[in-house]
Amino acid sequence: MNAPTAFPDQQKPVPPYKHTPLFPLGADTTPYKKISTEGVRVEKVLGRDMLVVSREAMRALSEAAFGEINHYLRPGHLKQLRSILDDAEASPNDKFVALDFLKNANIAAGGILPMCQDTGTAIIMGKKGCNVITDGEDEAALSEGARDAYLRRNLRYSQVAPLSMYEEKNTANNMPAQCEIYAEGEDAYKFMFMAKGGGSANKSFLFQATPSVLTKDRLLAFLKEKVLTLGTAACPPYHLAIVIGGTSAELCMKTVKLASARYLDALPSHGSADGNAFRDLEMEQEIHKMTQSLGVGAQFGGKYFCHDVRVIRMPRHGASLPIGLGVSCSADRQVLGKITKDGIYLEELEHNPAQYLPAVEQALGGEVVKIDLNQPMKDILATLSKNPIKTRLSLTGTMIVARDSAHAKLRERLEKGEPLPDYFKNHPIYYAGPAKTPEGYASGAFGPTTAGRMDSFVDQFQAAGGSMVMLAKGNRAPVVREACKKYGGFYLGSIGGAAANLAEHCIKKVEVVEYPELGMEAIWRIEVVDFPAFIIIDDKGNDFFKELNLG
Repeated sequence: MNAPTAFPDQQKPVPPYKHTPLFPLGADTTPYKKISTEGVRVEKVLGRDMLVVSREAMRALSEAAFGEINHYLRPGHLKQLRSILDDAEASPNDKFVALDFLKNANIAAGGILPMCQDTGTAIIMGKKGCNVITDGEDEAALSEGARDAYLRRNLRYSQVAPLSMYEEKNTANNMPAQCEIYAEGEDAYKFMFMAKGGGSANKSFLFQATPSVLTKDRLLAFLKEKVLTLGTAACPPYHLAIVIGGTSAELCMKTVKLASARYLDALPSHGSADGNAFRDLEMEQEIHKMTQSLGVGAQFGGKYFCHDVRVIRMPRHGASLPIGLGVSCSADRQVLGKITKDGIYLEELEHNPAQYLPAVEQALGGEVVKIDLNQPMKDILATLSKNPIKTRLSLTGTMIVARDSAHAKLRERLEKGEPLPDYFKNHPIYYAGPAKTPEGYASGAFGPTTAGRMDSFVDQFQAAGGSMVMLAKGNRAPVVREACKKYGGFYLGSIGGAAANLAEHCIKKVEVVEYPELGMEAIWRIEVVDFPAFIIIDDKGNDFFKELNLG
């Protein structure tokens, strides 16, 4: 018989195994603060000191983490925003957006309004040392803590559960969380907590390239084309992450997410024959310069499409070349935590963002055109038609708020031969979904959502006399430009990522109009004062983002 034996010859010589971690990270230099010592103790087990962590300790750490990251940012992120204001090469719109983000950070730091209305999917990664003992329900404890943060704070419930293939229901507590726990280390339990909004999550892309791309000119050309597809809907300036290679497609994309959170910053800057991942610092600088030359800027043209770039090179199968792209957006929400024998710790975020504001507020964004939204729609359209794209607007009056689920409901009416409701014809339509309204406030955090998700509705709705003025964030498909030219409509861009600022200063009244069962996706009527916006698409077929090759 020529069949191989079940067990190879164990006497055949092989070299000693030398293990090389795929991600050999350097020392952790994170500044931590102690939040508790409860629920942590050390016990001898089989002669070894074992760290015993209670369920409550994990729950409490998780709740604290998700409370912190919805209100506070890392100092480094805030410094980058301030550097835009100090950069003579930054465009007026770059500076206008950066200043709005700094104002927003200061409002969110009050601990009442979250920095973004999309308070994210709760994502938790744990690395459990071999000398750590728990009761085994780690995922449940960490998820419970995340749930408690969403229930107790003014955070939005964004998770929907499938009841069937086509029916869904909001879970009303933002669960489930995504929780992944690894065995790594010795005497500590280490964590990364992330609140990932839908807008930035949707800008995660995997490209199954071929090894022929691996020359400098070809790779840079490939990446430039793909970076442009990110658009502005996820609220730039971005922290851009690019991963070249990976032992699997899923590991490539997992690495993208970690790199976007700067979790892999301590990787070595060179590879080895053993196959470790590394950062390519030279390519990071090259791609960062490329993003500055695109002209996209911080949402409305300029230099600051990205704060920074991370490029990770990984080993791969010889026949495969996965390439991943992803971003962390203006709501740059992640925090590290750890549990050691000395207590429970959380990364120190910036609780005093006011120090990054300029001493005297700068006049940014150019001349502002005031628009009265309470006049008839034909008059609103006539006023907008007098101004070119890129015009900065200040909106005061009534708007209707509706997004994906509400648009689907209204489309059902049209397809049954029913007309659109008058409110959808008489007022601008703001694509948004609010967070909870705090007691004593007119509105919860209430920033714009991604416009592109409503693109397929526009022609049908404008033909029926609705959606003549739309307000949201990000670039749109050509069908929207064509519909606006055909029916005389407009798309106005709002600053994505400044939801707390809008709620605090611009939104004065919020009430449900229809479909309250949809929760945050109900149709709302809001009253606004001096709500900032820009003309992006006009009634003549002009499109600001088309000029930037994003249309």
